[in-house]
Amino acid sequence: MNALTEGQRLRRPVPDAMWEALQARFGDRLSRAEAVREHHGRDESPYPAMLPDAVVFAQGTDDVAFVAGLCNAHGIPLIPYGSGSSLEGHLLAIEGGISLDLQAMNQIVSVNAEDLTATVQAGVTRKQLNENLRDTGLFFPIDPGADASLGGMAATRASGTNAVRYGTMRENVMSLTVVTADGRVIRTASRARKSSAGYDLTRVFVGSEGTLGIITEVTVRLYPQPEAVAAAVCNFDSLDAAVQCVIETIQLGVPVARVEFMDAAAVRSVNLHSKMTLRESPMLVFEFHGSPAGVQEQAGLVQDLAREHGGKDFEWAERPEDRNRLWTARHNAYFAGLQLRPGCRASTTDVCVPISRLAECVGAAAQALAAASFPSTIVGHVGDGNFHVLMLLDPDSQAEWDESERINHAIVRQAIEADGTCTGEHGVGLHKMQFMAQEHGEDALALMRSLKHAFDPNNILNPGKIVSW
Repeated sequence: MNALTEGQRLRRPVPDAMWEALQARFGDRLSRAEAVREHHGRDESPYPAMLPDAVVFAQGTDDVAFVAGLCNAHGIPLIPYGSGSSLEGHLLAIEGGISLDLQAMNQIVSVNAEDLTATVQAGVTRKQLNENLRDTGLFFPIDPGADASLGGMAATRASGTNAVRYGTMRENVMSLTVVTADGRVIRTASRARKSSAGYDLTRVFVGSEGTLGIITEVTVRLYPQPEAVAAAVCNFDSLDAAVQCVIETIQLGVPVARVEFMDAAAVRSVNLHSKMTLRESPMLVFEFHGSPAGVQEQAGLVQDLAREHGGKDFEWAERPEDRNRLWTARHNAYFAGLQLRPGCRASTTDVCVPISRLAECVGAAAQALAAASFPSTIVGHVGDGNFHVLMLLDPDSQAEWDESERINHAIVRQAIEADGTCTGEHGVGLHKMQFMAQEHGEDALALMRSLKHAFDPNNILNPGKIVSW
């Protein structure tokens, strides 16, 4: 879909002296092979591949600092690469340059169980961390659908199904080790639970999408594993009834751990992908954490609310393996959706709105999608007002792309008018840049641009993302 973008900008040529320095330092950890470059020049966004000039495979913070200093000296773009699961074009090399693969930086540096913290290298994934924590009685709750790296999760301010109870990466990152554009290494904070010392640099880098610095280590909060866990699904006759049930649950203060929404098309795709037999109508998936008595009380309250809105009786996933299968299916909803139209290219959008405005925004999105010429699904972390739309497009159809963008604009416009945001989880990347001024205003956007100029004066760090130079 060449029409999805204006095309790659003028590439900045890498000088011979820089190639020589990279080769001398990294040897076979430097690759200029087209297949490797193509792998690192494509994500899950609908944009065509935009290849870097080379890929460097880093093994430690000193490697990252070396490459950053070299790129800065020669004015060459540097794009951090984690798991490659981003949805909005975050890692595309629109001006060429070096893709810095951090996946080999996958060491768990320390687990401080007494303080409920862990420090990990940026390439550690959420599943890897939780596997390491299995015998400690602790877990890390942030769970975006893909098995994303924690560095990437911090860079995009990710969240997931547990955010309604445990918050997002913004609340759960305590400190970062960051390499600046010119190759300096800084630590943004200590492991203290709070601090009043200076500017909050941690929050500056969380959500900066690799445009202000490169995250190489992350210190995160951990939580005790709950004494009791129960999960259930509940089907509704209409989308509105399901969403209203969620709104009242949150407004009553019921401390649900997870509450997820899937429309009928999403449930159908999950059944096909995960070989399940869920009822194919609008559905909520709940999980409750706490003491056995607390979980029973929470579940009873929510089931009463669901019945008031026409919800069917809860179908329980009581065994751990059944819960895991259910949540794995939910996490794979994106890839499941792709199976509804083989050979398609997906365009996604996500917005987040105040919970009181959720029903009208989801309803308007569903109405627009019902009239579309292509299939789609809606899923959502509706407990915190966040929902996602997956539009399945013919990769050769400019008309479908244009139609999907009109729907995307309408969904985002309504969210912003409802005092919400153009993206609750996916991040800005390339696809959401056009909405930044509408959401924040030109003065706030100018201040963000000033930060970019101050932190990265030569515009080498993931250029062309979040704000224009």
